Amino acid sequence: SMGYPADYGFIENTLGEDGDPLDALVLLPESVFPGVIVEARPVGVYRMTDEAGGDDKVLCVPAGDPRWDHIQDLSDVSEFELSAIKHFFERYKNLEPGKYVQGSEWLNRAEAEKIIDESFARLKESGH
Repeated sequence: SMGYPADYGFIENTLGEDGDPLDALVLLPESVFPGVIVEARPVGVYRMTDEAGGDDKVLCVPAGDPRWDHIQDLSDVSEFELSAIKHFFERYKNLEPGKYVQGSEWLNRAEAEKIIDESFARLKESGH
């Protein structure tokens, strides 16, 4: 069994390529309870595809928290942290029959913001 490498949730009012809200990982000093809303800002995105299609994971840090001011873009996140997240998502479906993950890479904040904007538009176009 594997634990998520960061707090995991979604970005409200978005629609990812897989038909679900856009997934988000938030780097926090301590985990929060399920259902807690965290105001966060994107610093990068982990592009990946699974059996349902595009399944991007937006990497975020808490917004308005000066302890995270030093992280503005993907290049500011430690290589260890990025590797741990990549390792998790490359393997987390290994024990589920018929499920897979492929085509994964890290992209910077500008690309993350573009993907977020596209997911807002996708939801609006879907009539929701």
